[in-house]
Amino acid sequence: MKKYKIGFPVKFKKAKYPTKKKLVGKYCVLEPVNVKKHAKDLYENFSIDKEGIDWIYMPTGPYKSFSSFKKYLITEKLSGNPFFYSIYSKKLKTYCGLASYLRITPEVGTIEVGWITYAKNLQKTVEATEAMYLMMKNAFEILGYRRYEWKCDSLNKRSNKAALRLGFKFEGVFRQATIYKKRNRDTSWYAIIDKDWNKIKKGYQTFLKPSNFKNSKQIKKLKF
Repeated sequence: MKKYKIGFPVKFKKAKYPTKKKLVGKYCVLEPVNVKKHAKDLYENFSIDKEGIDWIYMPTGPYKSFSSFKKYLITEKLSGNPFFYSIYSKKLKTYCGLASYLRITPEVGTIEVGWITYAKNLQKTVEATEAMYLMMKNAFEILGYRRYEWKCDSLNKRSNKAALRLGFKFEGVFRQATIYKKRNRDTSWYAIIDKDWNKIKKGYQTFLKPSNFKNSKQIKKLKF
């Protein structure tokens, strides 16, 4: 009988779903979304973007009124899976970003990070990077996932660049993967797997040291 190549054996214990526990870092705190507590700050900070540029590649938005933004936060599809966090900047003392886990599949250990929306005052800050590190660390070390994914519109230059900077490996493009806002989306796929994590973690820990920042500016870039 002809021999066929097959995948290596895996002894995998089912991963866990995200919990309501806060993810606390040196520079920011991630809290499961609480509309009453977070909505006002988030809306005010997102409103800094007067042209709605940060929502171009999002499935919905921008939101012109506080009431419409609140509805976005409380819609059924934004609870559980996806599992959303509000990002609190210790320096700014305000909630100024959103990010979620989604496509959560504990049985095989895959989870995605997405719906990332950073207000202008959060973008290109140490808090912005640390938020991604905290979610990544939680996924691998606490929840027990094998694969951590990032997907974005292939035309979204900022998101594709961010994925590579944050340590994700490019895996290819799914052509005509979906339709949103009545337009086509070819989707770029990126991922980090568990065997990559120790090296990537060390890179983040070096980057996030307070000594790497002077007058709020980084000295060394994030490097793996």
